[in-house]
Amino acid sequence: MRIEGTGAAHMPAAGLAKTDSDWYVEVVKRNVNNRDMADYADMFAAIGAEPRLQIMRLLLAAHPNGMVPGDILAELKIAPSTLSHHLEKLKNEGLVDVRRDAKFLWYTANIPALQALIAFLYSECCTRSGAVKSETIMEHLCGCDRAERAVTNRRSNGSKR
Repeated sequence: MRIEGTGAAHMPAAGLAKTDSDWYVEVVKRNVNNRDMADYADMFAAIGAEPRLQIMRLLLAAHPNGMVPGDILAELKIAPSTLSHHLEKLKNEGLVDVRRDAKFLWYTANIPALQALIAFLYSECCTRSGAVKSETIMEHLCGCDRAERAVTNRRSNGSKR
């Protein structure tokens, strides 16, 4: 039996009897993992725009109370329609939450979503492949890092990012 779109690598091995439901479960699991990857990619894309990253920093600094759009506007000095667009994108990707309090909308950073994003990065770079040592991350967090100096050096040598 062959499940459409999965290719020969996903066919049952000779001599192994798999039921239709077993293969369906495997395909669903694989699609869930792919969806998780797509969700993380969407989250990274959302915070990849500088204004949205600035908004996230403001909301994290204001945690747990959050901020109203007027206060965010005062900090960022961008057009209200632009802020609305950025907040909507962050909300759609699950990075911010919004609550109504009387006549105000309060935006807060979605901490569990950010923790999941960080855990994803950590598991991929530090535990799975070992490409980045966890000590390096801790050095960066405590302000005594080589990573920030590397970014500063790269920018001073003419590359933007």
